[in-house]
Amino acid sequence: MTDVNPEIAAQHGLSAEEYAKVLEILGRVPNLTELGIFSVMWSEHCSYKSSRRWLKTLPTEAPWVICGPGENAGVIDIGDGQAVIFKMESHNHPSFIEPYQGAATGVGGILRDVFTMGARPIANLDSLRFGSPEHPKSRHLVAGVVAGIGDYGNCMGVPTVGGECNFHPSYNGNILVNAMTVGLAKTDRIFYSAAAGPGNLLIYVGSKTGRDGIHGATMASAEFDEDSDAKRPTVQVGDPFTEKLLLEACLELMATDAIVAIQDMGAAGLTSSSFEMASKGGTGIEMNLDRIPIREAGMSPYEIMLSESQERMLIVLKPDRTTEAQAIFEKWELDFAVIGKVTDSGHMVLTSGGQTVADLPIAPLASAAPSYDRPWTPTEALPPLAPNPDPPKMEADAALVALIGCPDLASRRWIWEQYDHMVMADTVERPGGDAAVLRVHGTNKGLAVTADCTPRYCVADPKTGGAQAVAEAWRNLTAVGAKPLAITDNLNFGNPERPEIMGQFVAAIEGIREACLALDFPVVSGNVSFYNETNGEAILPTPTIGAVGLLKDLSRRATPGFKEAKEAILLIGATQGALGASIYLREILGKEEGPPPAVDLGVERQNGDFVRGLIESGKLTACHDISDGGLAVALAEMALAGNLGAEITAEADGMAQEAWLFGEDQGRYLATSPAPEGVLAAAEKAGVPVSVVGYTGGDALKIPRLRPISLGRLREAHEGWFPAYMASP
Repeated sequence: MTDVNPEIAAQHGLSAEEYAKVLEILGRVPNLTELGIFSVMWSEHCSYKSSRRWLKTLPTEAPWVICGPGENAGVIDIGDGQAVIFKMESHNHPSFIEPYQGAATGVGGILRDVFTMGARPIANLDSLRFGSPEHPKSRHLVAGVVAGIGDYGNCMGVPTVGGECNFHPSYNGNILVNAMTVGLAKTDRIFYSAAAGPGNLLIYVGSKTGRDGIHGATMASAEFDEDSDAKRPTVQVGDPFTEKLLLEACLELMATDAIVAIQDMGAAGLTSSSFEMASKGGTGIEMNLDRIPIREAGMSPYEIMLSESQERMLIVLKPDRTTEAQAIFEKWELDFAVIGKVTDSGHMVLTSGGQTVADLPIAPLASAAPSYDRPWTPTEALPPLAPNPDPPKMEADAALVALIGCPDLASRRWIWEQYDHMVMADTVERPGGDAAVLRVHGTNKGLAVTADCTPRYCVADPKTGGAQAVAEAWRNLTAVGAKPLAITDNLNFGNPERPEIMGQFVAAIEGIREACLALDFPVVSGNVSFYNETNGEAILPTPTIGAVGLLKDLSRRATPGFKEAKEAILLIGATQGALGASIYLREILGKEEGPPPAVDLGVERQNGDFVRGLIESGKLTACHDISDGGLAVALAEMALAGNLGAEITAEADGMAQEAWLFGEDQGRYLATSPAPEGVLAAAEKAGVPVSVVGYTGGDALKIPRLRPISLGRLREAHEGWFPAYMASP
């Protein structure tokens, strides 16, 4: 066996100070298995050692929150004895190294996080960031990631209903794959992970353990370099058909009262699952590694404990229910092994070949996990955009066509048509709108789900960008008529050991915190992904927000498509013409500069509550939030969704036409109504700016001082980019 020394510890990602702490806790030099356990449990990926102190500042409570951060997923009450369980997690590094398996196992892992708590998964979402479309690896990565997500979700029978996909050169060497799962459970049948009851049995179920994924957690806690492809062995291999069996077997066992605690084996595999269960329960665990079902001969205790093989769960079971539980898992053709028991020793004791191969104190290992207050520097505020004396590079009508067909705004149909978004037959609004909507099975209630972030805002001003990501998610739920309930976050940043990166993180957390408080929108689960950079070049800060809202009556919902001719088009919210950090500035003028649009959270709340009230009362026939590309792009998207044109009668008032058309001022919506007078009267009473900007009808967009743009021309640009790009050699 390899002798452990400071050099071996450093190779495992432990600093000199951390290794010294290991020696202090144990009072001796650890063996290699024990060192491996310390290294994964104290990795950034598992311990949150750079982010914990900041995450604690986020609001996590509300009357409808059943379980906030700290468990496998967050849980919220939606009434009628029903709960929604959801979470988002990243699989960024594995997906860059091996896109198909990296993305597929990311979906598999987040599905397990949700069904381990007793929920049947009902929806998946994905938030994807790729490098420049011109980068030689981008097309390969897009194809592999989309196929991995689609194949895993489709095989599981869980619809993939929404998400986002963007491109930027900052992701050339480090793509982002954030996966979110939403599940439905009964409020009185929610399962937690704290091991309890000395003498209760520790059960291993699911797939056999192999050598795939060893060091996955530590790999995810380091930045990339030219040798990244050599890390392929740290990427797990998924089998969705086995996971489907595991899902059904677990839910069947959960219908009994046999389970004391249950935990999926995710990052750091058997190590993290067993330590987390014992730590939360204040217990000890004895485990015989010779009883672990393995699929490769000669696996060492080190390999068994650090393997991240997929489709595995750890269960604490009442001893008298073993026969019943084993029969269920054998019926589903899954491995079932009694591998140990819960003890009152407070230690993790591992044996193999009749010998003790590891003996670690659980509480000290958990409580002494590093927590750093890393140095950080604030992001320097950007000056306002200077008035541009140069004429626009193209006419506004050509600019709109270019924007609607650019990589970030073109239709994602090529992606979502590879996903089965209708399986389970409860998808009411499919991908492509502001938020997907699902029926709560057997009821007339609906869940709205979305995932959002605008990284170009976050790099320009991380605090505003963090707040805007929350506000955008809140607005997307509101635009379909749902009451926003809670969020999960996936915070993707570069190397936290660099003060400027840590400064981005700290500011983004503050923005998220303020927005969640102002919008009564608590954080119930989440994930932090640091070290997203290659050779010192960090990604754009990307704090992705996944969100869930409730529609009490599915018949009172809104969609973005224009419905009938001669309906008034209403602009809700104030327009200032904010072009800083806008997609117009980047795509049309080739500039990435200026501060992002201001986020007034009071205005967001006021305007959103007003819009939701209009939808609930049936006063609107269509609704769409205004975001990337501003008013003009929102108009085009509504026209394309409804296959109906519009004539705009309003004009820019005291501002440049480009600013009026393409400015990305926040807190705004476009809506249609056949009877606008009542809406205008209600808006005046509520103090919400609303104006009639035009009327629906025809087969083109007609905007003052622009050449008419046919729907055919818009559709060709919007629908054409993605298929053409993916078909290119």
